[in-house]
Amino acid sequence: MEVIMSRAFFCFLAVLAIFLAIISPSVDAQSTAPAPSPTSDGTSVDQGIAYVLMLVALVLTYLIHPLDASSYSFF
Repeated sequence: MEVIMSRAFFCFLAVLAIFLAIISPSVDAQSTAPAPSPTSDGTSVDQGIAYVLMLVALVLTYLIHPLDASSYSFF
């Protein structure tokens, strides 16, 4: 009988410990102010413009050079 009672007491303490471990962090929780909304400082716009300009330069490079560039003899 003593073994059953100590096992029940141990299970009760285990459940109580798990309950307190879950509940105790929220006891001293503070409500924080919401984070400010992100603002654009223009770097992403600048980067987008740079990508577009690089793409235009790449397309122009391939349009200016003839497609039969293999006809040139370098050696």
